[in-house]
Parts: sequence; C-alpha cells; structure tokens
Amino acid sequence: MKQSILIISTVVFSFLNLNATTLKTNANTAIVETEITENNITKVYEWSVKTLSGKSSGISSSLEAAKEMIALFSRNEAVLEKKITSYYVLKSEARNNNRTFYWEVQSTNGDAKGYSSSESDAREMIALVAKGEIITYKIITSEK
Repeated sequence: MKQSILIISTVVFSFLNLNATTLKTNANTAIVETEITENNITKVYEWSVKTLSGKSSGISSSLEAAKEMIALFSRNEAVLEKKITSYYVLKSEARNNNRTFYWEVQSTNGDAKGYSSSESDAREMIALVAKGEIITYKIITSEK
C-alpha cells in the first residue's frame, strides 16, 4: 500500500512539476490581414519621363500628382517620351515595395492591371476589379 501511494504521488508530483516548468508563451505575430473589398483598393499612377538629360520615374497617388512630377522633372528640358500608367493595389500596400505579383485582367467591360504581395491577393483583386465576365487574366511573379 505504501509503495502504491508513493508511486502515485511521484507520478502526480512529476506531472505538476512538468507543467510548472514548461514555458507557455503566446505568440504575438505582426501579420496584419486586410480584407480585400472595393473600399480597400486604390489606384496608383506609375509615371516616367525621358528627356535629353536622362530618364526619371516614380509612383504617385493621383493622376494630377503624376503630371506634376513629370512637369517638375522635365522643366526647361526637351521631352522625348512621357508615360503614365495606372494600377490597382490594396491601400495597405500602396506605400511599400513588397509588391511581387503583377496581374492583368481583361473582362467584358474593360481591362485592369495591378500589383499584389501574394498570389491569393492577386486572384482576389482580379475577381473584384473585373466587372462582367473574365475573358483572360494573367499573374506574373517577379523574381527577387
């Protein structure tokens, strides 16, 4: 009887000691997921200008700002080429350079293109932006 009580108390004590010394941590990840809706999508404008003295390019949040930047970089210069292209991106990704997936979609109502940081986000953007039936689409991954 004494041996049984000793064995049971040793098992219970071991179990309690194990739980007392096990480090329990709550992982706090810095991943913030954004729901992809029409309210979370914005348009950015990629601009470039080529003059006799060189080429400049950048990204602006509005068409007017892109035109101002082209005018600023081509002031008192002969403009050889200028180009403004619009892209759809998530508002949370509009300021970072973590866009590694370029996508294009052609639907019955028009064309759209943009950048995303993941392939699943690119597919969701295509589904959201394409109005009507999707005729063709493509997703291109940039290599780091």
